[in-house]
Amino acid sequence: MKSSISFVCQECGYDSPQWLGKCPECGMWNTFREIQSGVQSLGKTDGTSAINITAKKLEEIKIEEKHRIKTCFPELDTVLGGGVVKGSVILLAGDPGVGKSTLLLQLALNVTSTSSPSFPSVLKVLYISGEESQEQIKLRAKRIYKNIKDNNLLILSSTSTDQAVLAIVKAKPSLAIVDSIQTMESENVAGLSGSIPQVRYGASQFIKIAKTLNIPIIIVGHVTKEGMVAGPMVLSHMVDTVLFLEGEKFTKTRILRSLKNRFGSIDEVGIFTMEEAGIEEIKNPEQLFLSKDGNKNRFGSVLVVTLEGTRAFLVEIQALVVASRMPLPRRVASGIDYKRLELLLAVIQKHCGLPIGGMDVFVNVAGGLKLSDPAADLGICLAIFSSFKNICLSDTVVISEVGLLGELRGVQSLDKRIKEAKRLGFKKIISCDKYEMLNEAIKSLGK
Repeated sequence: MKSSISFVCQECGYDSPQWLGKCPECGMWNTFREIQSGVQSLGKTDGTSAINITAKKLEEIKIEEKHRIKTCFPELDTVLGGGVVKGSVILLAGDPGVGKSTLLLQLALNVTSTSSPSFPSVLKVLYISGEESQEQIKLRAKRIYKNIKDNNLLILSSTSTDQAVLAIVKAKPSLAIVDSIQTMESENVAGLSGSIPQVRYGASQFIKIAKTLNIPIIIVGHVTKEGMVAGPMVLSHMVDTVLFLEGEKFTKTRILRSLKNRFGSIDEVGIFTMEEAGIEEIKNPEQLFLSKDGNKNRFGSVLVVTLEGTRAFLVEIQALVVASRMPLPRRVASGIDYKRLELLLAVIQKHCGLPIGGMDVFVNVAGGLKLSDPAADLGICLAIFSSFKNICLSDTVVISEVGLLGELRGVQSLDKRIKEAKRLGFKKIISCDKYEMLNEAIKSLGK
């Protein structure tokens, strides 16, 4: 072994053999720090390790079924692909205050207080927190869980990566939770907690212990102001699964998405609500995104069927069109892309002859949901038309993408969306199956 000196950027992790004033990767100044690392000389290997390494044919490799730990959150299990795989490393990221720690604490309390057919005995969970003290965690646990006496939940409050690894080795839990990776630091690596070398070292140590002892570890990660996972990009590549918990601060809705999953699909989503007693699952999303009294006798409200993963559910789109007193009319979009709204308004004016050039247009997705599904295009157009013409569309469900030429385009899983709308009792459905152009769909509303 010989010591090698390199210079690493503390912002993006760029590695250079010499000190640089400006990082060529991220463009930041004076961010390089000297790092010493041990490097094995390739020319001095005795060849004994290479003797034991043999390649196998694909047909000779045996596959063992991965055992999964049920979290007692069916929504979370669905996103993970059936549960937590033993020996896997999961990264959970999200905005501050969105409920990451609350969700994981509830998961730990559920797992340590119940047993499943796959694991008859109650499991032991080690919760390592670098952000809260043991007393703070207990206060939060008493708020969200009534009975905290009979469980195998172990709490450790520490910011040392090496102490956390030793605690996992000593306790040998069925599941370990680290909250969060940005608070962990080690004396073996230069830099403060949250820096690129510290995050990279901590992730590598937790991944190594997870694979060695076959213990699943869930790591909490912070996000940047752009909404990306904080730290080096290699962090997302190192772990097995990357989950993202999103939601607005002033709404109760929380959506859990999978950005990467080596043991399942990334198409599933979990829907939760943040209540005073913790996070609760939503099994029927329409009760969250639809008004309780429906949208009867109201102008500018249209129902669309959106698809999140493999799940179809109804969402209410609201629009308000009023005369503008400003030289440049306002276009306000909440829950949809602003540029998409501008595009659809141009299509409406060009192909439908709707004179809304001097009108203020406001569009909102009820329930605080963010829609990126192109099947909501027709719903946005008809909601604007409904508000402009004062036409009620209370019993109508619309499903279609709108093109620049004013045509209605097909969408993914159209039959599944129509089936969901009919299941909830809606009979009038406007889609690309019935009409080819947007102006045809609009003309049918007056009949």
